[in-house]
Amino acid sequence: MWDESFLWGLVALRALRDAGLDFTLINSADVRQRALKDYRLLYVPGGWASNKLKALGEEGALEIRRFVEAGGSYAGVCGGAGLATSEGLGLLDIRRRPLERRVPSLSGRIRAAVSPHPIWRGIGMPEFHIWWPSQMEPAEDGPVKILASFEGATSDTFSSDLNVADTPDLDRMEQIYKLNLDPRRMRGSPLVMEGVFGAGRVFITLIHFDTPGDLSGRRALENLWEYMGCGRAPNDETAGQDKMADQSAERAARELAAPVEELYRFGLRNFLWFQRGWVVQWRRGVRGLEYFTLREMARELAFLSRGEKSRALADETGLSALAGEVRRFTEKAKKLLMLERLALQEGRPITFSSASSDEMAALRTELFSGSKSHGGAFKAVLDRMDALLYRFLKAR
Repeated sequence: MWDESFLWGLVALRALRDAGLDFTLINSADVRQRALKDYRLLYVPGGWASNKLKALGEEGALEIRRFVEAGGSYAGVCGGAGLATSEGLGLLDIRRRPLERRVPSLSGRIRAAVSPHPIWRGIGMPEFHIWWPSQMEPAEDGPVKILASFEGATSDTFSSDLNVADTPDLDRMEQIYKLNLDPRRMRGSPLVMEGVFGAGRVFITLIHFDTPGDLSGRRALENLWEYMGCGRAPNDETAGQDKMADQSAERAARELAAPVEELYRFGLRNFLWFQRGWVVQWRRGVRGLEYFTLREMARELAFLSRGEKSRALADETGLSALAGEVRRFTEKAKKLLMLERLALQEGRPITFSSASSDEMAALRTELFSGSKSHGGAFKAVLDRMDALLYRFLKAR
């Protein structure tokens, strides 16, 4: 299900293609029109669960519940996992862990303790990736099975903008950040769970098996497809076609992508984020993941718009008009980033919810609103890019 996944939708798309797994893109409108009757499994990537629920509406949510209750399968990753919980679709009796007990900004490669299950077949070392998940826990003595739990951090684990292995005194940093940072607080916390809803199976994971370059994650995805009774793609013509890391900036620098690429490089030059494998790591208080998401979606649109057929679709869908909106956003974003950089340079702390000046606060509200789950001009641009991207992908 494509809606409200953005970067995580692209990650999932590429992972499934690279693994040669059979799938079709659908959106919430398709779900409301009862498209699920033609499928075995609904796979929901990461993203904000609340926004996914809003996109589905009551009718779409009911269709998913009917689909699973009648024997269909549901697999949700991170935000897609949150969608299945008691606070979302109600497929499993699972709730988010209270904020005071969460480690809310953990990311990177971690060690997991796993229980015997077909999805782990062929995986020797259970090290996988998580990306800023919202921790969850099942009801006590409930029927939900825990298939993997958090065991520990690795040298690639970050908590907020701190590398855990490089930070000797996390207790002190928690006092400074006023945030739970120590991953040991997560030991034993469920990462992968499975249950039933009616006659159907529900599989949710906070581990991103679709992380680019994660061979163990890819094997788990392949095992999941087999476990859920799904097949391989009839051919692999599209497998590996849209590599996130392999598409150079020059290749994607068209009218839409160029200002977003410049914004990305602006952040690099000003030490506000750095490339961390396939993704970026940003300084605390900066919207690094949002800017990176915009960049990857713009690059993908630029890549897909090549060729006569795609150029015609680009004209039809107003891709050129969107480019002007994107440019206006990036110019204001640069101004905001420089204000944030100066504040950090002067030792004035900034966080997601606290700005160091009225000008910074006003720009943040205009560009992002006050919502963590996206808003403002950013969400308007993102939604338009996402709708175009979906059309391009479906037309291929």
